[in-house]
Amino acid sequence: MQITEKSSEGLKRELSVVIGAQEIEGKITDRLTEVGKQVRLPGFRPGKVPMNLLRKRFGESVRGEVVETAIQESTQKAIEEKELKPAVQPKIDLVSFEAGEDLEFSIAVELLPEIEVTDLSSFKIEKLVATAGDKEVDETISKMAENNKKSAPLKDKRPAAMADVVVIDFVGSVDGEEFEGGKADDFQLELGSNRFIPGFEEQVVGMEIDGEKDIEVTFPEDYHSSDLAGKPAVFKVTLKGIEALETPAIDEDFAKSMAFDDLAALKDAVKGQIEQDYTYLSRMKTKRELLDHLSDSHDFEVPPAMLDSEFNTIWKQVEQAKEANQLDPDDEGKSDDELRADYRKIAERRVRLGLLLSEVGQKNNLTVAPEELSQAIGREASRFPGQEEAVVSYYQNNPQAIEQVRAPLFEDKVIDFLLELAQVTEKTVTPEELVELTGATETDGPVPSAN
Repeated sequence: MQITEKSSEGLKRELSVVIGAQEIEGKITDRLTEVGKQVRLPGFRPGKVPMNLLRKRFGESVRGEVVETAIQESTQKAIEEKELKPAVQPKIDLVSFEAGEDLEFSIAVELLPEIEVTDLSSFKIEKLVATAGDKEVDETISKMAENNKKSAPLKDKRPAAMADVVVIDFVGSVDGEEFEGGKADDFQLELGSNRFIPGFEEQVVGMEIDGEKDIEVTFPEDYHSSDLAGKPAVFKVTLKGIEALETPAIDEDFAKSMAFDDLAALKDAVKGQIEQDYTYLSRMKTKRELLDHLSDSHDFEVPPAMLDSEFNTIWKQVEQAKEANQLDPDDEGKSDDELRADYRKIAERRVRLGLLLSEVGQKNNLTVAPEELSQAIGREASRFPGQEEAVVSYYQNNPQAIEQVRAPLFEDKVIDFLLELAQVTEKTVTPEELVELTGATETDGPVPSAN
C-alpha cells in the first residue's frame, strides 16, 4: 500500500492511497476460496468447486466486498500511520478500481486542532450564595395553598362574583344558528380564569342561581375555528349553582394533605427546594463566567465540518422561532444574512468550547461511570410513569440518545474539575440580589463533544 499526502491546508488533509492490483487479486482469491468451502453447486462437492467457476459466479460480488473492506482497513491504517486525529468521518473518493488494475482512492479528512489549555489557577470567580429565610418559605407555601383552593357551597345566598366556581348550562349560536361545540350542561367554570371567550365570564358575574341570561360576545379574530373567528355570538346561559373558592389554612392538616408528616416537615422541604434552586442559579452564573474565560483565552481554528453541523442545528431552531413568531427580541429587524453571521459566531464558540472541555476531560482521565449514566437514565424514565421500562429500553438501544444523556454529565465533570483549579470565592447575597444578578444568565447548553 502506498500513501501520499496530496494537500495540507489548516485542519484539512488529503491523502492518496494506492493498493496494488496483485494484492487486491490475492484478497479476491482468498475470499473466493472461503466461499468455495461453503457454497453448494450441482455436480461439485463443497470445497471442490473450480476457481474459474467461482470467479464466474461470485467474482463481481466478492470483488465489491474486498474493495470495500480494503478501503476501510487502508483508511484506518493511513490515518494511524500519519498520526492524524479526525474531527469527523473522513470522506472517501474512489479514483480507480477496475479489475486487474491498482485500487486508488483519496481520503479527505478534517483534523482536531492542537489545543493548549491555559492555566486557570489565576482566574478569579465569585460564587454567589443565598439562603432561604422564613419570608421566602412562607411565600412559597402561601402560593401552594393558593394553588390548592377548594370550592365549597355558599353559606349565604348571593349573586355570582369573580373567583367563584359556577355551574352553568349554555347554548351558543351565531346568526341564530347553533354551532358545533357551543353547548354544554352542568359546566363548571371559575370566573376570572379566562377559559371562555373574552367578555363571557364578566357577564356571568351578578347572575343568581336559576337565573337565565343571553350573553353577547365576539369571537377573537385569531380564534382556532375559522368559521367562528371574528363573528358575534349569543350564549343562552342558565346558572345552576355557585360555589366559593376557599384557600386552605396553612396548618398541620394542610401539610398532611401535601403528603408531609407535619407543618415543620413541609417547611423544611420547601426551604431545601428553594435553596436547591438558588444553588442552581448560582452555578449557572459561575459556569457562564468560566466558559466566557475559556472562550476569551483560547483562539484556535475549529474543524469546518463541526462548525457547519452546529450552525445548521442552531439555524433550524432560529427558523422554527421565526415561523412561531418567537424570535429573540434582539434579533427582530435583522436580515437573514445578519442573523446567519451572528449565529455562526455562536456556533463557533460552542464548538471551540466543546473541543476545549473534551481536551481537558481526556487529558485528566475524566469519565462518566456506567452507574452515573444508569442513574441519569433512571431519572429521565421516572418522568414517564408507567412507561419506565420502555424509556430505559429506548436508551439502551439508541447510542445517539445515550450520548445526549452522557454529554451534559461529562461537561459538568469537566466544569467541576476546572473550578477546582480556579480561585473561587463565595459572596453571600440576598435572594433578591441573586435573582437580579443571575436572572439573565444562560449557559451555552451542552456544548458539542469531540468524542
